[in-house]
Amino acid sequence: MSPPSWFTPAVARLRTANPYVVDAALAALVLFAASLQWIFPDEGDDKLSPQGWLLAVATALPLVWRRRAPFTTACAVSVATSSMAWYHAPPPDVVYGGLVVLYTMAAQGKVWQRRFMLLGWILGVVLTMQHKEEPMPFEYAFQLLSVAGAYGFGMLARVQRAYTAAVVDRARRLERERAADTARATAQERARIARDMHDILAHAVSLMVVQAEAGPVVVRSDPARAEAAFDAIAETGRDAMTQLRRILGVLKEEEREGGARRLPQPGVAALPGLIRQVTESTGLRVELRADGEPRPLPPDTEVAAFRIVQEALTNTVKHAYASSATVALDWAEDELTLSVTDDGRGPSGPGGGHGLIGIRERAAACGGSARAGRGPEGGFRVVVRLPAGDRQAALG
Repeated sequence: MSPPSWFTPAVARLRTANPYVVDAALAALVLFAASLQWIFPDEGDDKLSPQGWLLAVATALPLVWRRRAPFTTACAVSVATSSMAWYHAPPPDVVYGGLVVLYTMAAQGKVWQRRFMLLGWILGVVLTMQHKEEPMPFEYAFQLLSVAGAYGFGMLARVQRAYTAAVVDRARRLERERAADTARATAQERARIARDMHDILAHAVSLMVVQAEAGPVVVRSDPARAEAAFDAIAETGRDAMTQLRRILGVLKEEEREGGARRLPQPGVAALPGLIRQVTESTGLRVELRADGEPRPLPPDTEVAAFRIVQEALTNTVKHAYASSATVALDWAEDELTLSVTDDGRGPSGPGGGHGLIGIRERAAACGGSARAGRGPEGGFRVVVRLPAGDRQAALG
């Protein structure tokens, strides 16, 4: 059976109202209820004396502070109710103030306070009933069940409040975790896009600079070669624009579709085309070697392998002053070892610049590693190990 339509809004208003106003109204209601048996006395009942009325006020007035000082309020109401019974003022048929403080103690009090108050009221009810003239058995049951019921409702309110607080805390914690995951994913995606744009632009600009420097030198002596250089510049620019449009298209698609769609990017299979482009555009002789049985790689690892080779060759063109380079792919059961070796002088700085940092970041993002330094026969060498096969599945 569902509650009436007015019940839920009324409870919500009570919870948000001033607690002192609510508790003052509750105290007045308790005093009125405690006075009913004397306002309308039954035949044979004791009449309300001034002393009894003052004690009845003492059982109701402390309820105004029941939330601020629950144990003190419970003690005050208990003493006033016991005094009414002791002086035969007389005590009310129902200990309204006692039921309220028992509920409050069960809902808000400490463990020892709750147990002390419950046992005290049970003992007080039993002793009071024993000193009453000709008590009926049902009166014992009524009073004891009233005390136990008020305490039980208080405990239910306590459990419900604790459960609600736990649910709210869990929701806030999940919201914080979701926000942290979103921020982390956004940062990772930004770093990925930044690496891709750096690799694309650095590679294209390096090739274009080489061709642009060579063009004026041969423009008079070898017009055909100069024309080929300018054609290479145009082709490199168009390729860079295509790849940049692809990245920007991915961003637009993610904005429209919530990031669910991602266009394909170059992988290991595109390395021959990359090497051919570098050779034709710069004159750097690049050889591709492969050992072992190729195996499929996850999409992120495929892209990382291509971009690492692209960045390593870009560094060779920009910094190494090399005449030749070798790209080697060594396929193992659970690992792809990728190396780029040139016969130049390598980067002049100790850290290798942003290019080598990007190579290490790409390798680490796939669960691999990267190192760079002098080659075994001079020149410069970049060696990257990327997980493949069973090892990649274990990492996933």
